[in-house]
Amino acid sequence: QKHLVESGGGSVQSGATLRLSCAATGVPSGWCTAWFRQAAGKEREGVSCISGEGLATYYSNFVKGRFTIFRDRAQNTLYLQMNNLAPEDTAMYYCAASRTFSCLPGAQALWGQGTQVTVSS
Repeated sequence: QKHLVESGGGSVQSGATLRLSCAATGVPSGWCTAWFRQAAGKEREGVSCISGEGLATYYSNFVKGRFTIFRDRAQNTLYLQMNNLAPEDTAMYYCAASRTFSCLPGAQALWGQGTQVTVSS
């Protein structure tokens, strides 16, 4: 059984820092993993993704320079370091995994349940 479980969300003020974690169970180490987010009333969008080896990363323009994706292969855990958070970052954040390197929701084979991030001004 493959599972992804996110944690680390919360309610913070603008400018704060959060680190999201995604614990993977049963996911092959060669799979790519990614973070998505979905704000209320909006479509799910790709935030960042990382290749199976961790050599390639992608960041959406709205987080570039503020967020960092990385993974601990020994712990089978994916992270998203989020710095300088802004109210527009408020959303449910999801971890996902796929066989191919993609930040498109339709390409993901496995999803976590999500963790809420709320940023107030």
